[in-house]
Amino acid sequence: MTAAITTGRRALLLGAAAAGLAAPALAQGERSLRIGYQKYGTLVLLKGRGALEQKLRGGGVRVSWTEFPAGPALLEAMNAGAIDFGTVGEAPPIFAQAAGAPLVYVAHEPPAPQGEAILVARDSPIRDVAELHGKKVAFNKGSNVHYLLVRALEAAGLRYADIEPATLPPADARVAFERKQVDAWVIWDPFLAAAEATTGARRLADGTGLVSNHQFYLAHERFAAANGPLVDAVVAALAETAAWVGQDIPTAARTLSPGVGIPAPFLEVAMRRQAYGVRPLDAAVAAEQQRIADTFHGLGLIPRAIRVSDAVRQTGA
Repeated sequence: MTAAITTGRRALLLGAAAAGLAAPALAQGERSLRIGYQKYGTLVLLKGRGALEQKLRGGGVRVSWTEFPAGPALLEAMNAGAIDFGTVGEAPPIFAQAAGAPLVYVAHEPPAPQGEAILVARDSPIRDVAELHGKKVAFNKGSNVHYLLVRALEAAGLRYADIEPATLPPADARVAFERKQVDAWVIWDPFLAAAEATTGARRLADGTGLVSNHQFYLAHERFAAANGPLVDAVVAALAETAAWVGQDIPTAARTLSPGVGIPAPFLEVAMRRQAYGVRPLDAAVAAEQQRIADTFHGLGLIPRAIRVSDAVRQTGA
């Protein structure tokens, strides 16, 4: 654990690992694969279908799953040694790498820029991102929407310092948004789709023309180095699930709905904004991540400059 996480935070994460994030006791010869997931995306569908367990059957691998509210918390748990593999958006790995976390990028999904947006209330007088000057904006610090906000402000001629950040996790941000305690909310799917459908919230901007909104799969560096074939098997299972989703989004939405507590019609809207396909990072995607890292460093949001390429898993590792 790095100094970027407080002592209390460290105790919380390590306590969580002892209380349930760690894998159950293993039989002799078994290996543990501890996966962190969020409420949405290909990984949670892989969990719901049981496809990974089927693929690994007979291989002596015990799979355990832990849900996280957002990417930063997931990577903090990975840094603490509580999980081995997980999925996050663009910004969390950059904050984690800058804090010294031993993580590696394993794979990514194609861009989905419409899957995150800046929302205002239906009756808000704000009609343009430029009108956020001096306004209170809610977002999850260190998540993919953090970079969307930075880029949208920049495109509107504003600086990050021109708004009042309200850094809140999705559930708390939604409450603040509905109570009009904040002027805008930057959020991702499926929370985005649910908010639009149930509150009538309006989009000021989404990622189109501003950000790619990739999803990334990461592993703890030591786990990836010691378990290359197992990591490859997880990626292969994800690719198969992504292909299934892309062919039948309505069924995938119905499958996912009970587990995430969001009605299938809202999920279907969100899933049609997602891109499907799982592939290793190439130089172009790594360069995009590097631009995000450089931007955050320039704003003083991360403590040091980083090289994203240093954290990309090499084929056969």
